[in-house]
Amino acid sequence: GHDPAETADVSPDDVAFWLYSSGSTGQPKGVTHVHRSLAATADTYGTNVFGVQEDDLVYSAAKIFFAYGLGNAMTFPMSVGATTLLFAGRPTPDGVIDILASQRPTLFCGVPTLFSAMLAQLEGGAKADFALRLCISAGEALPEATGIGWHAKTGVDILDGVGSTEMLHIFLSNCEGDVVYGTSGVAVPGYDLRLVGEDGNEVDVGEIGELLVAGESASDGYWNQRDKSRATFEGVWTRTGDKYERRADGRYIYCGRTDDLFKVSGIWVSPFEVEQSITAHPSVVEAAVVAAADDAGLLKPKAFVVLKDGADSQDIDSSIKSLVQDDIGKWKYPRWVEVVDDLPKTATGKIQRFKLRDGA
Repeated sequence: GHDPAETADVSPDDVAFWLYSSGSTGQPKGVTHVHRSLAATADTYGTNVFGVQEDDLVYSAAKIFFAYGLGNAMTFPMSVGATTLLFAGRPTPDGVIDILASQRPTLFCGVPTLFSAMLAQLEGGAKADFALRLCISAGEALPEATGIGWHAKTGVDILDGVGSTEMLHIFLSNCEGDVVYGTSGVAVPGYDLRLVGEDGNEVDVGEIGELLVAGESASDGYWNQRDKSRATFEGVWTRTGDKYERRADGRYIYCGRTDDLFKVSGIWVSPFEVEQSITAHPSVVEAAVVAAADDAGLLKPKAFVVLKDGADSQDIDSSIKSLVQDDIGKWKYPRWVEVVDDLPKTATGKIQRFKLRDGA
């Protein structure tokens, strides 16, 4: 055998690695992280929410080039001596269902689009013969209907959480035994959160503001992008670019990216709220909503929807519009509904709404 390699002489604050942001809003950015960041995510989310144990078998559909997947598949299992299952192929819905059934992982980490597609397979007759005790979702906010439907089919909760490449993993999450679908939960122990308005002041409960987060896993900045670094990293606080509303019970409700929100008749519309309503339609797998201009040049919601296999597209336009009007309000319903085969996504499964806006 070979002698162990000598360890490098580094400090916790030396840069250890870069990760590239997924490019959900444009060009990816090189995000630098120091050595202490990995331990920080294991000590916060890994211990307090993920709860991985030595006898767990972990399967993360998200790859390790993704900050979310790096923690799920490497940092957290290695921190306790658990086993991780790596699969090099593309995680298709039927392929992942087969892995869950054949390899019997106890912890599964996916993204909302994958959970929605897998749920459609289970509702279509696929068998949920799994050994799971817990599922994790991040990358985007999980639709309420997907979480409820998954639990109904599998008996297993999905802990929906929010993280970022800049923070290395999840800092806002639902917790085991305290899941409320349709919300992103509460701050992970070890992180502080603020919601601020355009004036930089904190907003009141029930108002929408940009989410800022502080914690030990924060990045030092973007490689060779000084202006973007200054705009994102403000002392101990990191701007997420996500708009949230905080409820009176302390839970956070996702409202969309800062550049995704738009006004209709003077009232702010959250694309994610409209998408949640649309995905409750029995024929819809996933949806994305963007702003589009009508003949008068006024912004209105436009929906792009992917239908379940075998679903009838006849009357889908009118039925979706009626559903949304009845569910969340007359002004929020999509004025246009376009059925598509799939939605543009990043390599990590996030919907690229800016591409839909460009074509709307």
